[in-house]
Amino acid sequence: MMSDLRELYQEVILDHNKNPRNFHDMPEATNRADGFNPLCGDKVTIFLKLDGDRIADVSFIGSGCAISTASASLLTQALKGKTLGEANALFSVFHELVTGDPTDEPDISRAGKLAVFAGVREYPTRVKCATLAWHTLQAAVERKAAEPVSTE
Repeated sequence: MMSDLRELYQEVILDHNKNPRNFHDMPEATNRADGFNPLCGDKVTIFLKLDGDRIADVSFIGSGCAISTASASLLTQALKGKTLGEANALFSVFHELVTGDPTDEPDISRAGKLAVFAGVREYPTRVKCATLAWHTLQAAVERKAAEPVSTE
């Protein structure tokens, strides 16, 4: 199982890094926030277009490592059309996936495509790269856009 997951991890991460989905500015966004990982220099801006409590559209711009870019890309795919409550629940699933005990088998049953990040838990320095877009998303939802989010 884990070798299949590792192979999928490599393919999906590399694909989303080379061809990030929903990678564009969104002038009509209702919410936005900037994130920065000073450890490796990853930068991301998350744009949301909310329709009530539903995420009608989500996009990002920025620069960073393959994990950071792929995480932001997959985040946008996973959250389009979700309610804010569903987005918050998915944040919890993702956070547990990448920060869980590396000696435990990760629970990927609720993660969907995000399961490709299960291997990140084995590399603590990469956790901040993987979670940057997710923390920035939370700031965008909470409209804390005045101050950049940092994973430090």
